[in-house]
Amino acid sequence: MASSLTKDSVRPGTPGTGKTFFGHPRGLATLFMTEMWERFSYYGMRALLPLYLVAPGGLHLNAGTATAIYSVYVSLVYLLAMPGGWFGDRVWGPRKTVAVAGLVIMLGHLTLALPSSGTFYAGLGLVAIGSGLLKANISTMVGHLYDGPDDPRRDGGFTVFYMGINLGAFAAPLIIGTIGENVNWHFGFALAALGMALGLVQFLLGSRHLADRSSVVPKPLSAEEKAGTLRKAAIWAGIAVVAYSVIGFSGHYTLNWILVPLTLLGVIIPVMVLVNIKRDKELDRPEQSKMSAYIWFFVAAAVFWMIYDQGGSTLSIFADSSADNTVLGWEFPVSWYQSVNPVLIMALAPVFAWFWLALNKRGKEPSTIVKFASGLVLVGASFFLFLAPLSIADGGHKAAAMWLVAIYFVQTVGELLLSPVGLSVTTKMAPAKYASQMMGVWFLAVTAGDATTGLLSIAGVDLNRTGIVAMEATLAVVAGVAVWMYRKRVKELMGDVR
Repeated sequence: MASSLTKDSVRPGTPGTGKTFFGHPRGLATLFMTEMWERFSYYGMRALLPLYLVAPGGLHLNAGTATAIYSVYVSLVYLLAMPGGWFGDRVWGPRKTVAVAGLVIMLGHLTLALPSSGTFYAGLGLVAIGSGLLKANISTMVGHLYDGPDDPRRDGGFTVFYMGINLGAFAAPLIIGTIGENVNWHFGFALAALGMALGLVQFLLGSRHLADRSSVVPKPLSAEEKAGTLRKAAIWAGIAVVAYSVIGFSGHYTLNWILVPLTLLGVIIPVMVLVNIKRDKELDRPEQSKMSAYIWFFVAAAVFWMIYDQGGSTLSIFADSSADNTVLGWEFPVSWYQSVNPVLIMALAPVFAWFWLALNKRGKEPSTIVKFASGLVLVGASFFLFLAPLSIADGGHKAAAMWLVAIYFVQTVGELLLSPVGLSVTTKMAPAKYASQMMGVWFLAVTAGDATTGLLSIAGVDLNRTGIVAMEATLAVVAGVAVWMYRKRVKELMGDVR
């Protein structure tokens, strides 16, 4: 990466020494590499997780329990992005929060590498906490590198930054997945820890190139607020310790005593957050109207992510047991399927950007609502497509690998229609009072979707059954059609947002 740093003139006040990273502030290289290594560790571990949970040499759990654990874990990562952003705003500042987050993630992966089921769940918890702390704050620091929202380089900077995400996500299953599946599961988790360690070291070494404001706590807690927060945290922690001690000593403890409360929180908290914002009397009428419209997008996104994120659990477990994971007679690790999405994102994102621009010039670019509806229909179509390999497996045969690649392809196209639009509409429709919190609210749609998958798995629903897959596919398509049918009403509620 050092070879891409060139001498260039920079706007006064731009962080850095005068050198740039592809024409952007040099601090972007630091954040790019930090995010790349963090995503390398996260997606590598995530690719191994469901396979390790069901493997005879792993925890040897049934597919339902494995899916529930995976879904709870992913929902927690996105749920904790909101308190992670709060820590950056009120306690440590973004820069210190990201440094602490990197350390927590690394310790989490090292804990996962220990050959013990007890420490395994503690490791998952640490990685989820660290990822939540890092997710919101590192994006905030990218924004700090530029001269406000009108800096013409800003959008390009975020594009370069997101390339780091996909590079890490693409490489991780190929490297960590191969080591974990073919050599030793715990070596794979240790390799994820090494990736995060490399990211943390280069972040600490390169942090001098970041903007000064990244070290500032924007709205520090007062002494009274700090005492109140610590008191509430201590009370809730005490309640949890007492409750789980009673359950444990009485001999009634099972894994569901952890999974059920966490999945319920993953559904209840997003609903509570939306209700609280919607009922805020300080919002004026246009803001209230926009929030009513936003709820449509939020629910639609939750349905989308409920199906989409099963690409790492339901589809992965199916591939492990029922797919012919070979290409021209050469067998590849199941975890490699998790590299399909990021490589497709990198290939297709520029095509979509060009396509929307070309349609916009002709006045024919689809509206936000139509893109959203199309994304939902496509994710539903991907699960209708899933019915084919399921039927092949029910007939006693192994399904070809290309069936799964086709499913991931359709889901990726749906993601490119829905996810960037969702991020954009979230910032545009956010009430002024909640401007800094709304990105966390968007992440809660992922939480709600994954928590719903977790609840279904805990309830004993086999997500690899034809009937259930067909029902989920139908739900997504019906939701997409409903959004499209009510597009005029939603557009009215959106006001001046397009």
